Amino acid sequence: MNDDRLELLVTRLESKIGDALTGIGIIRGELSLTVHLDQIVSVLNFLRDDGKCQFTTLIDICGVDYPGRGARFSVVYHLLSMPLNQRIRLTVKVDEDDAVASAIGIYPSANWFEREAFDMFGIVFRDHPDLRRLLTDYGFTGHPLRKDFPLSGHVECRYDEEQKRVIYEPVSLPQEFRHFDTESPWEGAKYVRDEATKTEADNG
Repeated sequence: MNDDRLELLVTRLESKIGDALTGIGIIRGELSLTVHLDQIVSVLNFLRDDGKCQFTTLIDICGVDYPGRGARFSVVYHLLSMPLNQRIRLTVKVDEDDAVASAIGIYPSANWFEREAFDMFGIVFRDHPDLRRLLTDYGFTGHPLRKDFPLSGHVECRYDEEQKRVIYEPVSLPQEFRHFDTESPWEGAKYVRDEATKTEADNG
């Protein structure tokens, strides 16, 4: 997007919804906003309805996990203005005990995105009409995209011939995780060459 158009949009957003924002800037040629958690619905409404914005298409909602941060999660919204050919990114910071207002009333397509973020990260969306898991199985424990989720999961499922049904049981690993040597072969060759040179010098 042209930088001049971005700067004009930044100026308009600062004047119209500046109080709802904690940050605004152009990052790598894209406009990014950081929004107060309790203002996300009003900001989305403005961006959709304002004639100078017209961000009428919700491209995606996703979660990001920062375990060491006070507000652990970020919820990121990507919007598109097809009439003006502009894109924008919104971010809200969310603690584990916080709930984000659902955007379904503004963008109906937010339904599945919010369910996915709930399933994968455990982020709760307030007033969502049907907040259930979307990608994991019934009775699944935990949220797989959290950074502290174990690589092996909490339980595993298999078909039991005796019971004639699928059962869940604690994870049992028949062997330890394998550790692969990811060193480049060129780096290995350099190490061998350096050791050989050092040995020759010692013997010389």
